[in-house]
Amino acid sequence: MSVKGTVFKYGNDVDTDVIIPARHLTSADPKHLAQHCMEDIDTSFVKNVKEGDIMVAGSNFGCGSSREHAPVAIKASGISLVIADSFARIFYRNAINVGLPILECPEAAAAINAGDEVEADFDIGVIRDITTGQSFTAKPFPEFIKKIIDAGGLVQYTKSKTEA
Repeated sequence: MSVKGTVFKYGNDVDTDVIIPARHLTSADPKHLAQHCMEDIDTSFVKNVKEGDIMVAGSNFGCGSSREHAPVAIKASGISLVIADSFARIFYRNAINVGLPILECPEAAAAINAGDEVEADFDIGVIRDITTGQSFTAKPFPEFIKKIIDAGGLVQYTKSKTEA
């Protein structure tokens, strides 16, 4: 599976309270969460993000609370992939659980700039910055994680297994 989109870039230690501020947790509706995604760090994000765009960040992305609202908000906003130097452990698992593709690649996270057009292939772990021509290699997902993401998340994956 591969994706292609324009990059929104953020720094280190972007926590879940910045991704989706706690004041907006009155609803678990993905559309509501998407309307407020990143608003405290990037007021233009919700106005400019398009389906398929890509988020790039530094280290420890998704630190803070264990709420899964953060990856839900990112996915519902239209982001097709998050590339970071590293992810907070609970965010990493929550992202997989909700079917949000994420790739750890310190080199790509450092080199890719906001506004660049990037494409990535999850099956082989290749990230290509179309704007600069640079290519990077991330560790591809194991087969079982690919299946969870392809299904749209852990709940949908589990349903498909129990209905079969």
